[in-house]
Amino acid sequence: MDEAVLDFEMPDPPDEDIEKLSEQHKVVSEDDLVGKQANITYNDNLHALAMYLRLPTEKCNHRDKLSGPCPGAQPFRVTLKPRGTGVVLEWICSFGHMVWRWNSQPTLKFGMQSGDFMLSMNVLLSGNNYRKVAMLFKFMNMGMVAESTYFRIQDSYCIEPVQEYWEATRAEVIDHLRLKDHVVVLGDGRMDSPGHCAQYCTYTTIEQDSRDIVHIVSVDKRETNRNSVIMEKECFVRTMDALLTEIKIKEVVTDAQCCNIQSVENTSLGAGSIKNQTGIMVWIKDIVNHFWYCSKTAANEEHFKMMWVGVLHHVSNKHSWASGFCEHEPLEEGSENKPWIIAGSAAHQALTAIVLEKRWLTQVKKFINFRTTSDLESFQNHILMYAAKRMSYTPFIYKTRTLLAAIDYNKHNRRLPARNREGHKMYRRSYNKKSKTWGVYTVKEKKQYSYIPDIQRAILSRRMRSGTGLPRNVSIRPDDPRRLGLLASVQPPPTHELVRGHIARGNIVSENPQD
Repeated sequence: MDEAVLDFEMPDPPDEDIEKLSEQHKVVSEDDLVGKQANITYNDNLHALAMYLRLPTEKCNHRDKLSGPCPGAQPFRVTLKPRGTGVVLEWICSFGHMVWRWNSQPTLKFGMQSGDFMLSMNVLLSGNNYRKVAMLFKFMNMGMVAESTYFRIQDSYCIEPVQEYWEATRAEVIDHLRLKDHVVVLGDGRMDSPGHCAQYCTYTTIEQDSRDIVHIVSVDKRETNRNSVIMEKECFVRTMDALLTEIKIKEVVTDAQCCNIQSVENTSLGAGSIKNQTGIMVWIKDIVNHFWYCSKTAANEEHFKMMWVGVLHHVSNKHSWASGFCEHEPLEEGSENKPWIIAGSAAHQALTAIVLEKRWLTQVKKFINFRTTSDLESFQNHILMYAAKRMSYTPFIYKTRTLLAAIDYNKHNRRLPARNREGHKMYRRSYNKKSKTWGVYTVKEKKQYSYIPDIQRAILSRRMRSGTGLPRNVSIRPDDPRRLGLLASVQPPPTHELVRGHIARGNIVSENPQD
């Protein structure tokens, strides 16, 4: 995707500039950058401002060993030199000597511009991707931090602080769960791409009551001998090995695979699309809701079945029968806006076959405790914000992005409903393409991301206390799965051999029609 869509020339890494600047331009603490505002400034406007400024020195301060002091005096010529995301202004005397220099950004130790560092950090923290942001900057004709610099900043300074922050917040959740004697956890796995093409599997576990993520682990395909089929199993084993030593797990809930309410819904949709059976369509949402109500209320399997069969009577406007009755309030005349399904009709017979399907009913014992992994499915969609399936990531960057998604989820999973000026809850409409019906959902309060400054400070602190400049090369960590070899099971031949083979097969055509 990078080559097909985001194919444009990237900026070259700027040379390190370690010339001394005045002290007010140096970053001495994390608070000098975190939370500070920044703006888009056009060079023409900046140059116009600089031309109106009067420097604190009237004459050039350059001194030649032979000719002595430079006679150059104001007004000085102003030049702008783009540098990464910033710009450097230089005041030059008429004899070509630089009188003064000003950088549009504060600088970190060893000369790195703060804007370059902060942009690289926040591209990761916000779940963005370098090339998409670089394309945005290109269209805006703005300077961009070099690609190699961006990746070196990520690898050198961002991975460990995110990991440490996750472990600290997770420890608080685990400490709370240690007080419980009966912990129920829900687990599910997510592949980073479909089928056998998957490189990573992320397994997430949440606690039933709090809905907090208590564990998240990612496995690289190379860690399972390049077998993507067993990656989820490996993730589950690692998850249980970790959690069983920390909390008292009494129940583990996973997705129900084929025998779940989704299969009933899909079967109902198929039946409702058949002629003379379309009356089923308007009742699908009610059928699903009734299933969850039965799961939540039923004391045992037999009780569930007695309640479940009631849906067949309700849809035909029969609210009491020999073995039971509907538990809803009495319906007022004309209050029901759905057409009833006539008992014995083709639609009612089709629905009866679905509701009483024997193989499905044998699985209801899995639902009696009213467990659902729907929140996990929602979180797995949330991971896409931080780790898109169309993008490729190195193992530790992928893990870091999944941890950022987990931190985001845990920090915001208790948001209250949003309210308007009158104090009423706010709702939005949603359309279900399957059932072809409209529904509403509650709008939640906006996310605050109040934890981001803490992570930013941690990353900045790691940079400022490193004692060295940005590493020229990034070394592979000892536990990096890339040490296990390539993803492909066959070693690649030299590029020139592949090119020769393509030419021999006529797959490469000269771009010059005359050749």
